[in-house]
Amino acid sequence: MESDKSEITYDDFARLDIRIGTIVAVEKVPDTDKLLKCTINLGELGERTIVSGIAEWKSPENLVGKQCPYIVNLAPRMLRGVESRGMLLAASDEGGVVLLHPERAIEPGLRIK
Repeated sequence: MESDKSEITYDDFARLDIRIGTIVAVEKVPDTDKLLKCTINLGELGERTIVSGIAEWKSPENLVGKQCPYIVNLAPRMLRGVESRGMLLAASDEGGVVLLHPERAIEPGLRIK
């Protein structure tokens, strides 16, 4: 399958601040079937709210304690009245969303290089 994304330079990629975060709390965003409001522990960066469109495939009670990669230097964005301060990195196919996890528990906030 051919990508519709244009090629970027290494410097473009290096500008992304991708870190492992530990999910500490999750709740559904009211009046939506797709959005979950997650509180993420990012170590030295503290906790922040990140809204993800994964509610169709993931339940809040199964996410707490999971570690996932997040882009943490995106400009904040309001989603259904909730300020989201980052973006979850995940994969998806015809079966739904697949979360990415480190192979072992690591310190929250570690940078992906």
